[in-house]
Amino acid sequence: MSSPTGPAPGLPVRMPRPRQPGRHRRPEPLAAPEGAPALVLAVPGTPGDATRSLAEEVVSIARSELPGLDARIGYLDGDDADHPTVQSVLTRAAEERTARYEQAVAAGADAKEPDGPVAVVVPLLAGPDNALLRRIRQAVMDSRVAAELTDVLGPHPLLAEALHVRLSEAGLARADRARLFTVATAADGIILASVGGEEAVQAAGITGMLLAARLAVPVMAAALDQDGSIASVAEQLRSAGSQQLALAPYLIGPEIEAELIQAAAEEAGCAAAEALGPYPAIGKLALASYTTALGIAPQQPQSAPAR
Repeated sequence: MSSPTGPAPGLPVRMPRPRQPGRHRRPEPLAAPEGAPALVLAVPGTPGDATRSLAEEVVSIARSELPGLDARIGYLDGDDADHPTVQSVLTRAAEERTARYEQAVAAGADAKEPDGPVAVVVPLLAGPDNALLRRIRQAVMDSRVAAELTDVLGPHPLLAEALHVRLSEAGLARADRARLFTVATAADGIILASVGGEEAVQAAGITGMLLAARLAVPVMAAALDQDGSIASVAEQLRSAGSQQLALAPYLIGPEIEAELIQAAAEEAGCAAAEALGPYPAIGKLALASYTTALGIAPQQPQSAPAR
């Protein structure tokens, strides 16, 4: 029984939980610094409702991870109306930064003249595609705005996780190989389909090794934009003993027509998973590219361990 002044002798006393020290301590929440450059997501491919929805979901994920983030979308083939171009988005960001400074000065505030990059441009690409990257770089130069251009999002363990999820959603891989159940359509060989030529195939191969470790099946990268590449890799996998193949697009989506993925799957004689799309990892990796460019990212996003 407790007394008016506290618990009776012998009863346990609830103490405040101490802050957890060491490597498992929960990190302090990170917020975008005041006046930080905008994150401009450079979206390739033909603009449309599906592409816009995907891009908006990606920047929404990034904003949820970094409160206060100024995230914008620029389209490589935009029309400046519903789908603004990368150049126009950068120009607008620069004009708005200048206007904020001038308004602060007019109001008598002790404002510092803005310097440094106006924006950090993050290509919405899983792997290197030199033709698209050249166009994004040219768009940044044509804007005449001080902006940094980051690398593509992969290779990264989070992309292997995303590929695993897309394969499991299509019934082509076990969601968790540790559990005692089978998937009748689970593939025993994966073709990882990329675009961007040989460099893209090599980069996809790195993520492919991570995917192979998760699935415990062979994974080989091939180029969607090279004649015969998909069929050749399919033959190599079958020659090595794989009987049931699956095609996993190492693509976010807008960079290639969806019909080409299906055509490649038919060429290989197998089923195909969906492109990565707005999987949460894509938004996290776009944000990681941004924060790394600004030096405000002490940690990279981590993948869930393969089970």
